[in-house]
Amino acid sequence: MNEITAHVDALPGLDPRAPLLHVEDLHVEFRTRDGVARAVNGVNLWLNPGETLAVLGESGCGKSVTAQAIMGILDTPPGHVTGGRVLYRGVDLLRLPESERRKVRANRIAMIFQDALSALNPVYTVGFQLAELFRVHRGTSRREAKRRAIELLDQVRIPDARRRVDDYPHEFSGGMRQRVMIAMALALDPEVLIADEPTTALDVTVQAQIMSLLADLQRERNMGLMLITHDMGVVADVADRIAVMYAGKVVEEAPVYDIYAHPAHAYTKALLESIPRLDHKGQALNVIRGLPPALTDIPTGCAFHPRCAYAREICRLEPPPAYQIAPHRVTSCHFVREVLGV
Repeated sequence: MNEITAHVDALPGLDPRAPLLHVEDLHVEFRTRDGVARAVNGVNLWLNPGETLAVLGESGCGKSVTAQAIMGILDTPPGHVTGGRVLYRGVDLLRLPESERRKVRANRIAMIFQDALSALNPVYTVGFQLAELFRVHRGTSRREAKRRAIELLDQVRIPDARRRVDDYPHEFSGGMRQRVMIAMALALDPEVLIADEPTTALDVTVQAQIMSLLADLQRERNMGLMLITHDMGVVADVADRIAVMYAGKVVEEAPVYDIYAHPAHAYTKALLESIPRLDHKGQALNVIRGLPPALTDIPTGCAFHPRCAYAREICRLEPPPAYQIAPHRVTSCHFVREVLGV
């Protein structure tokens, strides 16, 4: 039994035959002075080994809160998980005591945060912060932990890793700091990696490099990757499936080709139509009218109906059910046939 297997087996009730990650009917709310913000309203997601699931939507739709609930790092208060399950290999993480939950973080499920400069401690070298993971979770010596830190920096393609291991976060560029964050997330060989807007504030060339690096590391390790983003262009080449979120719900989930070729929800279609295209040069961009709803006052019926070109009276009155329109393809839209043009 190797070191990694020993740590996996230490989690009671783990079933290696169960899905890698399965989120069922997850609800999260924030109790504030202005009222209760229902940030996540019945999210269902699943992820297999070696698969990339892109969770996509506008800012404030609940993507990052879903990730924080999976990781168990919600600020409580004001955030509270009020329902649902987060199953890792059949074990409900929401029911674990905090001592057991800490064993899951980094060891089995790791996360790359949006802002690397804020996530890294400015008063410690990147090598110290990487080595600390091995000292705390694996009990390795300082010398061995530093050796592994250098190996990780080399794996994420930081030039001259042996010298740069003693540099501080502010001495790295934005792209290099993001590589350090990837190294920290992968240090303990997790089975699930959640990347929350990993290319935010990076130029397009560095974005492509970071996404290529993540894809290469995922293939090498056969990880399940959950990629959170608002940029449909970023995920086109890397995702296997896309889950589109709006107002705390997954409104459409499908293989990546189906989403781009034949969107089945009015919101997904509107997102795609708002992307600039080379064959529409000189034409005005399509926009989605209005703004996403305040989570303290989500509209009745379909939450997207105030902004939707297909909306009818039923959309204002009744929440649409989840329609299974094809294998592994679900959408929540009353007028799916009209959106698909069939």
